[in-house]
Amino acid sequence: MKFSDVPSHDNIKTRLRDMVSDGRIPHAILLHGPAGIGKMALARAFAQYLHCEHPTPGGDACGVCPSCRQHESFNHVDTLYVFPVVKTDKIKAPISDDYLAEFKQFATSDMFMDFEKWTATFDKKNAQPVIYVSESEALERRLSVTTTASRYKIVLVWMPEKMNEQTANKLLKLIEEPFSDTIFILVSNDASAILPTIYSRCRPMEILRLSDAAVAGFLTENRGVDPQDAMALAHIANGSISAALREMDATRVSRMFFDLFVGLMRKAYQRNVKELKEWSSDVTALGREQEIKFYDYCQRLIRENFIYNFGIPSLNYLNTAEQQFSKNFARFITERNAETLIRVMNEAATDIAGNANGKVVNFDLAIKIIMLLKP
Repeated sequence: MKFSDVPSHDNIKTRLRDMVSDGRIPHAILLHGPAGIGKMALARAFAQYLHCEHPTPGGDACGVCPSCRQHESFNHVDTLYVFPVVKTDKIKAPISDDYLAEFKQFATSDMFMDFEKWTATFDKKNAQPVIYVSESEALERRLSVTTTASRYKIVLVWMPEKMNEQTANKLLKLIEEPFSDTIFILVSNDASAILPTIYSRCRPMEILRLSDAAVAGFLTENRGVDPQDAMALAHIANGSISAALREMDATRVSRMFFDLFVGLMRKAYQRNVKELKEWSSDVTALGREQEIKFYDYCQRLIRENFIYNFGIPSLNYLNTAEQQFSKNFARFITERNAETLIRVMNEAATDIAGNANGKVVNFDLAIKIIMLLKP
């Protein structure tokens, strides 16, 4: 992983390069910020840059020397990885090395390190990955051995907030009394959850969320997403490429929600009570969790259609299909009914979450929509 492989964050890359050129590399660095923005990729790129045998004049790893090739395959002998794992019947005191093969595959396929996807890789369902005290003990033994190929041993700790207190206290000792050739790079989605004594001994570097334009650009360039659809996804993702990719994975569900929304509005406008009754049964068949998500989606589309009437495209975040529908539909969402439409949809979601009868709630909402769309 090279700096050039990581989108955006140019200011952080410059600060990391300056640490090297100035010869003032802290023994513990904390990269922290929102999930899904490439923090671990930056940490990996920095580690590779430190170990690179022929760094480029522009301040990046060369990508071709033996050290770089080892980094690319997660096999550099002086680079250690620490990350949350789970206990099993066979592994009572797990450490990261027990899951290193799975971690390599995960990090290679997802440079933005979606923790939900990592959790899903374990056979043990409903598992809550943790960094156990056994990890700190194993790490202490490994760090006591001098480097074999490089000036530095580098420890990349992903999600240090997943340490229990006992683990954190043992790691604290390693950071407080570091080996002279060791650099810790901690990568956190939630710095506030890290033991304060560990945080205070690290050089914190806050990494800000990506801009919507950066997220959209990544989706267009790397996933072939239509620019307008990419910007709509980016707006929903709130600066997280992981969230945008999850939203892409949910495209089928989103299309189903869109079709249900269009069906509701058209049938309500036509006052077709019979078909609305069938519609309410279809929505109920989704199940409670999906019904709630559907009404969240409906509320977003109502807001977007209300804004659509302002005639300022930059304010809208609709995908291609949604925008096509909104060209004719938006005029029915006005100051008179927009707020009420959102309220009744929110009330329907609340009732569904409270175990109310889905068919009754959905049909009642459909009737209300008839009245709210009435000219």
